[in-house]
Amino acid sequence: MKNQTQALEYASVLQYCKAVRLPTVGTNFVPLSEQTDCLSGSIAGGVPVKVCSMTRLSCFYIMLAVLLSWHGEAQTTAVTRFPADKAMGVNPDTHLVLTFASAPRLGKSGQIRIYDAADHQLVDTLDLGIPAGPDPTHRIAVAPAPTLVANSNIPTSPTTTTPAVRTTPADLHKYQLTTIGGLPDFHFYPVILHGNAATIYPHNNVLHYHHKYIVQVDAGVLIPATGTFAGFTTDYAWTFTTKAAAPAANATRVVVAADGSGDFNTVQGAVDFVPDNPPQRVTIFIKNGTYEEIVFFRNKSNLTIRGEDRDKVQVGYGNNSAFNPPMPGPSRRCAFSAYDSTGIELINFSVNNYAHGQAEGLLISGSKNIVSHMNIKGSGDALNLRGSVYLTDSRIIGDGDTILGVGPAFFNHCEIQSIGPFMWIRNTDANHGNVFLNSTFIAIAQPLPWTQTPVSTPQSASSASTPQSVPLARAPVATVLARLPNNHGLNYPYAEAVLINCHLKDVSAIGWGPIDDDTIHLHLWEFNSTDLDGRPVDTAQRHPVSRQLTMPQDVQTISNYSDPAFVLSGWTPVVEK
Repeated sequence: MKNQTQALEYASVLQYCKAVRLPTVGTNFVPLSEQTDCLSGSIAGGVPVKVCSMTRLSCFYIMLAVLLSWHGEAQTTAVTRFPADKAMGVNPDTHLVLTFASAPRLGKSGQIRIYDAADHQLVDTLDLGIPAGPDPTHRIAVAPAPTLVANSNIPTSPTTTTPAVRTTPADLHKYQLTTIGGLPDFHFYPVILHGNAATIYPHNNVLHYHHKYIVQVDAGVLIPATGTFAGFTTDYAWTFTTKAAAPAANATRVVVAADGSGDFNTVQGAVDFVPDNPPQRVTIFIKNGTYEEIVFFRNKSNLTIRGEDRDKVQVGYGNNSAFNPPMPGPSRRCAFSAYDSTGIELINFSVNNYAHGQAEGLLISGSKNIVSHMNIKGSGDALNLRGSVYLTDSRIIGDGDTILGVGPAFFNHCEIQSIGPFMWIRNTDANHGNVFLNSTFIAIAQPLPWTQTPVSTPQSASSASTPQSVPLARAPVATVLARLPNNHGLNYPYAEAVLINCHLKDVSAIGWGPIDDDTIHLHLWEFNSTDLDGRPVDTAQRHPVSRQLTMPQDVQTISNYSDPAFVLSGWTPVVEK
């Protein structure tokens, strides 16, 4: 026997079998007496046993099952499980984590299954034979489009005056799919590897409160660099029980903690719990930790999401328009999306998109939303804004068209870093565009990521990994404040970007462009632009369409655009402390 505990468990099996008069050796099936009721009980370790009359069962096989479960455990002694085996009080939104003594790699086949222990009902399956999604390193080719004529009968995207996407990708169901925030058909990674840890992502909302679950992992799903991993193939190798109940329905504060010490393990789990329109403001407080997940919600209001520490709370995912291609409805390519929502406040944490291409870190749409003391990092279109937003004391980093949107947006004491153009403004004459007060623009002098050569690729289509790359012999992109190219026959003749008392570093001398088509109504204005040391920037070579505001001639314009309420259609934002 492996140890004294197992010896006692084996003895318990033997004693139980004698009590119900079943053979303890051999392979012959021996019927019980002709009784009509069942004998039930359990052996050491909580293994349930139920034997009914006329059941042809041998205790040989019961003992064999116990011995096999020990064998499975012996193969996984170097693997740490989270939640721990037989853990109690687990949040239903938990991820499953296996930590090995050496870095594992992901197999190309096999399944991870979760069963409800009460009736052995299969509640979730993750099949490693199904790729996570289309290759995220491929850029979507855009076919040449004919010149478009505005037509009020053609629906438009809420982001732009571009016609909305009307078709679903033909290969959608070839890949992993999950539902996030009630929106179906997101591609996702069922397993993500970092170092020695493999994080398993059950489909959202398949686990429930007050249930016991069994986790099985096929051999070959995970292959450690040293040693072997036989998986968990019995009902006893990995089980856990969820909390008895959710937080109170009228709770005004819930806590997210990646280690399971809060009300939820994931940001999405907490967001799903909060009512769409609570009578009182609800705060989701995120403890320090890394939360690798796509966050998506819509039609919410009166909600604050606050991090414990701006730099130590990291929420993000590797997602882009190649991995989650355009399809009808809301965009699925973002790391964090707040759609059609009002009175949302995001405070004091970091949002990251780890992919390149069209890959928003944050998309926020609706009205009267606030972004305060945040770090937002994405690639192209890193920050996508739709509707009135107030941003203060935040840092935005991206790879060109770093700020995309239709406005109105007011930036106060923000820092924007960009490889390519800082923004592509798409507001109409119905509202203001982007206004920056006392903010900083820093050009990143390096080639765009998608012009570099990958030197490694994700080890499996089912695991997230960002390829490392080396630059080709390409010059860094000239970084302008904004561009307004013809967008397949459409343009934005009322686009507005106003900078007041902003600091600029390495911004192209022309400042703005390219600018196509009608320019009569454009507002591309600057007042008192300086370098990081406060010296005036030379604007002599600025694009002729742009304008330098001066005092005292433009005192009223400068005063108006320094007022958030003027820019944000009369709304005066109040930021929570």
